[in-house]
Amino acid sequence: MKSDTYTETVFEAELAIPHGHARIMRFSNAQPTNHMFRRTDHYWLDLCLTPRPEKARGCYSERWGPHRFERLGEIFLVPPGEALHVRTEVGDNQASIVCEIHEEAVDRWLPGGLEWTDRRLAGGLDIVHPHIRSCLSRLAEEARRGGTGSAALAELVASQLAIEVARYCEAIAEGPITGGLASWRLHLIDERLHKGGTPPTLEELATLCNLSVRQLTRGFRSSRGCTVGDHIALTRIEMAKRLLASDDSVKSIAFALGFVSPSSFSYAFGRAIGVTPLRFRQRHLRTLS
Repeated sequence: MKSDTYTETVFEAELAIPHGHARIMRFSNAQPTNHMFRRTDHYWLDLCLTPRPEKARGCYSERWGPHRFERLGEIFLVPPGEALHVRTEVGDNQASIVCEIHEEAVDRWLPGGLEWTDRRLAGGLDIVHPHIRSCLSRLAEEARRGGTGSAALAELVASQLAIEVARYCEAIAEGPITGGLASWRLHLIDERLHKGGTPPTLEELATLCNLSVRQLTRGFRSSRGCTVGDHIALTRIEMAKRLLASDDSVKSIAFALGFVSPSSFSYAFGRAIGVTPLRFRQRHLRTLS
């Protein structure tokens, strides 16, 4: 990885896993970031444990040209041999669990090989997949705390992660290339979700995209490798993480995101992240200090 802006990187914790390693990394960016990632023989998986900087974008400039930058989600993936150019518009502090997994650990589950099509590359920049998220979160907890049987548990979780990544990448391009949703439809869906409030129904999103519900659900899964419901749920959690970095109360955040009560918000957030909203806010404040 190289950069032409100043970034301070601190390794908060590290965990050995088969065919790679997992690290909790803290990045202090004094200016807007401008990084180039190139992985040679490893998959790079990044789950942002704090809110990802707003307007973080990635570009496979050797494939797409220098001007096509796509949004980076809570989780992004850089495949072996590819170069990803990452930019943000403001300096920020963040913490991520970063997993580097040797390509053999993933590719063994893909006996027919995997072609890194445009759709797969773009789909890896915003991974909304509950099992991948769960594996990365669990590795972060083991790196921080460990405990009895930690090495054995990390091996099991890392093995599941490799399989889930292989399945996700396969699913993105199932069927003909025309089977996914057009990028403008995906942008409409994301814009609607980021308005907050009560989550949209499938019928509302289908109408927004001028599609039937069946076309929406099949096309979305082909484009993003997950269901619309999973995407809605995890987008709300990502928005919650960003709002928890503000001074808004947990109660006001819960209602702004369309939860029926603060307790239902706390339950959903804790189930997805592994900690309560208040605990997450305390961790974020420590990252900034």
